[in-house]
Formats: sequence, structure tokens, C-alpha cells
Amino acid sequence: MSSQSMIQLQDVCRHYSMGDTLIPAVDGISLEISTGEFVALLGSSGSGKSSLLNLMAGLDRATSGCVVVQGSNLVELSREALAKHRLKTVGMVFQSFNLIPSMNLLENVELPLRFAEIDRNQREMMAQKALERVGLGKRIRHRPSELSGGEQQRASLARALINQPRILLADEPTGNLDSKTGTEIMGLIREFNQTLGTTIVMVTHERAIAERYAQRMIFLADGKLVGDQVNSGIEK
Repeated sequence: MSSQSMIQLQDVCRHYSMGDTLIPAVDGISLEISTGEFVALLGSSGSGKSSLLNLMAGLDRATSGCVVVQGSNLVELSREALAKHRLKTVGMVFQSFNLIPSMNLLENVELPLRFAEIDRNQREMMAQKALERVGLGKRIRHRPSELSGGEQQRASLARALINQPRILLADEPTGNLDSKTGTEIMGLIREFNQTLGTTIVMVTHERAIAERYAQRMIFLADGKLVGDQVNSGIEK
């Protein structure tokens, strides 16, 4: 793995058994993503985009092949080491915001720090700073039900980035948002990429979003990589 490489996949497969049928969700994919790159994974529903993202996150384990993220082959890691990988190396944002309804925003955002056993006073300070960064500094005591969809996604972004992970994995981050709010969220994601150098891997089925924000577009179909192109028309 080169020093510039943040993620390297070699002949990665993830096959599921359904009765006597084998479902090849990811089927022999090899690719490399450089440190600080903004990559979009594109393809129709069922093409393997989310399955591939889950393998990079350590949420699922490959059937075969190597999934090397920041020098560690996730296929070989123990459950404890994978949990540490999810805590320290990657932040994740989903289409559904995955905020805990009974907690206010500050409590939701500081949750990863609790798992990391960070001191309580430090947790609050870091969570407040993260919420201010996404424009929610005045809403820290509000619960998710008191916020708009865009504000909830901003909060989930703050939570994903609280540990300053090297990689942000985003699965359809604008899927539940109107176009104006989606543009605001994508602007934030691009800002983290440009100012913090965070490596971004984003699943989307909307080519227009990929063309506007991603430096590189990777196309999947039936679990296979069918296209990989640099986006020369990206907005600055």
C-alpha cells in the first residue's frame, strides 16, 4: 500500500447465501482511494454501493480479498479491533439521520466520545465546537424531533466528525432532504474535505451531485466495478 493510499481493495467479494442461491453483493472489486480524495460511488439500486461502503467501514466483513484502510486489513481484524477502527478512523453519515430521539443534540454528538472514554467536560466542549462548526451552536439542547431534516443531518455530520476521523463515509447523505438543504449539506462535506483533508467516500444514485462535488466517480453494476473516471468538470 503506497503512502498516498488511504483505502485499498484487492479482489474484494461479499457474497450472501439465500437458501441455495448465492447473492454476489460485491464481486471481485479492486480499487485504491488516495488520502484526501473525494470519491463518489454510483450505480443503480442493488449495484453494491452500500455493501462496499459497509466493508470499508468495518460494519461488514468481506467473504474474500483484502480491505486495507489506513494500513490495516479489516478482513483480518478482531471484532474489538474493528470497533476501534469505526471509532477512530472512520465517521459515517447515513440517509436516515440515526439520532437518538430521547437525547438532545449535544448528547447525540458526544456519544462517540463516551465510547472512547473521553472525560465528560472535554466531551461537552468538543461536541459544542462540532455543532458550532455545522451551524447548530444555538440548538444544542434541542431534541431531534424539534429540528428540520437538514438540521438533523447537520447534527449527524457533527457526530461523524467529532473524533476527527481520517475518512468520512456518506451513504446517500442528501437522500431525505430537499434540494436546497441537500446543497447545504454537500457544501459542508466539501468544506471538511478541503479544509481538514478528510478523505470522502460518498454513495449516491444522483449523478448530478457526484459531478458537482466529487473529484472522482466510480461506477458499480451487479457488484462489479464498471467505470472509474476523474471528474474534470468539478466545481471549485
